[in-house]
Amino acid sequence: MEKEFGKIKKNAITDIIIRIDDFGGKTGLTIREFATSDKYTGFTKSGTRISAEAFKDFKAIINSINEKDFGEIKPEIKAPEPPEESELNEEQNLEVEEEHPRKLRKKKIQEELL
Repeated sequence: MEKEFGKIKKNAITDIIIRIDDFGGKTGLTIREFATSDKYTGFTKSGTRISAEAFKDFKAIINSINEKDFGEIKPEIKAPEPPEESELNEEQNLEVEEEHPRKLRKKKIQEELL
């Protein structure tokens, strides 16, 4: 069983598809991204699935949202910008994040004196 209820344009190559389908023998509501590009056309890994048993609760939550609620969202407060390199004390230790496969780890570094 598969029934599509609609799609919402996310960007130039991605739509959000809302449908009821059967996955693994269980019926549920699927909300997934569908990409259409030169490299790939099809569903992406991004999305979620609401089981038929949980749909009543999901619908109640969605129905409790009013369009006015979107106006009440406060803008995110941005963290202060880090100081320029020239503003740093030469003896100051800096903590930076270094990207490492599978995890981020912090590494302490110290600026070298000339």
